[in-house]
Amino acid sequence: MSADRINLLRTKVFDKSKWMQLPRDVVIGHDVIEQIPTVCEDLALGDSVLIVSGDRTRDVAGKRVEALLSGSYEIATFAAGEDDPLETIRKAEEAVAEAGFVIGVGGGRVIDVAKIASYNTDRHFISIPTAASHDGIVSSRASVPTADGNVSLAAEPPIAVVADTAVIASAPHRLLASGCADIIANYTAIRDWELSHRLRGEPLSEYALTLSRMTAEILFKNADLIKPHSEESAWLVTKALVSSGVAMSIAGSSRPGSGGEHKFSHALEILAPGKGLHGEKCGIGAIITMYLHGGDWEGIRDSLKKIGAPTTPAGIGVDDETAVAALLAARTIRPERFTILDMGLTEESAQDLVKMLYRE
Repeated sequence: MSADRINLLRTKVFDKSKWMQLPRDVVIGHDVIEQIPTVCEDLALGDSVLIVSGDRTRDVAGKRVEALLSGSYEIATFAAGEDDPLETIRKAEEAVAEAGFVIGVGGGRVIDVAKIASYNTDRHFISIPTAASHDGIVSSRASVPTADGNVSLAAEPPIAVVADTAVIASAPHRLLASGCADIIANYTAIRDWELSHRLRGEPLSEYALTLSRMTAEILFKNADLIKPHSEESAWLVTKALVSSGVAMSIAGSSRPGSGGEHKFSHALEILAPGKGLHGEKCGIGAIITMYLHGGDWEGIRDSLKKIGAPTTPAGIGVDDETAVAALLAARTIRPERFTILDMGLTEESAQDLVKMLYRE
C-alpha cells in the first residue's frame, strides 16, 4: 500500500527573527572627543563626512571635530538652524548625499536632524552629544516639531557614540536635569507597557523592559549625586541615556522609555509650545502616571527635586488649566499606544491630579 496520498503533519520550525541595530563603539569620558579620529578609522565608513551642528554647538565642539578630522577626511558642514524643521531635514539630506557618513555634534535637535537625514539617505551616523538632555543620543527614533505638535519618526541609530563628559558638564545644568527626568520617566513607561500587554496583548520584551527599569533605578537611587557642572554627574547620566537608547533598540520601538508621561509631554507641546524641555515635561507626567499606577509617585517627585528638575506645571511656566487639558488630550496622541491615561480619565480627576503635584 502506498503512502503517497497521506498528508503528514510537518514539524513546526521556529522561524522568529529580529534585527537589532546597536552602537558598535561607545566612548564616554573626559576629553574623549580627541578619540574621534580613532573611532572613525575603526569603523572605516569612507573618506568624506558631513558634520551637522548648531550655531552654538559648532563653537562648543563642532570646530574641534572638524580640526581633528581635517587631515584624513574630506569635510563638509551643515548648520541645523532654527528654521522650519522639515525644511532643515530636507536640506540636510541634500548635503548628506555628497558624504560617506554623518556626524551629529550638538543637543537633541541637532542629533535628530543628523539621525533622520542619515536614515533617509542610507548613511551611517556618529553621535557626539554636547548635552545629556534626553535619550535620543542613542535611540533609533527622532522627535520633530510640526504645526500639529511633535511627531516621532524612524531614524538611523548611531553606529558610534562619543560623549565627552567635559563638554557635557559645561552645558547648563537644566539640560542634564532634563535628561535625568527623561530616564526616571522610564519607570512609568514600562508600567504602561506591562498594562498594555495585560489588557491588549501587546508584545513585551522582558530584556528591554528589565534594562529600562534598571536604568531608571540608577538615577532614581543616585539623585543626590547629580550636581551642576560635575563630570561625574555627566558620566552617570550619559551612561543611563545610552542604556535607555539600547533598550529601545532591543525592543524595536520606543516603548521602554515612552508611555503616558510622553503623551502628556507631547500634548503640552501642542497646547503650550516652547514651555519646558522635553525631559522636564516627561518628569512631571511621570509623577502623575505613577500615582495612577499606585506606585511611588512621591519618590519620583523627590528625586526630581534633588536633581533640580521641575515637578509642577508652574515650574515650566504652564498654568494648571493647560496641564489639565494636556492630561485629557493625551489619549489623542499616538492612540495606538495604550497607557494608563487612556482608561477614562475625567476632567475632575485630571484637576485633582494637577493639584496633587503641589502637595508638600
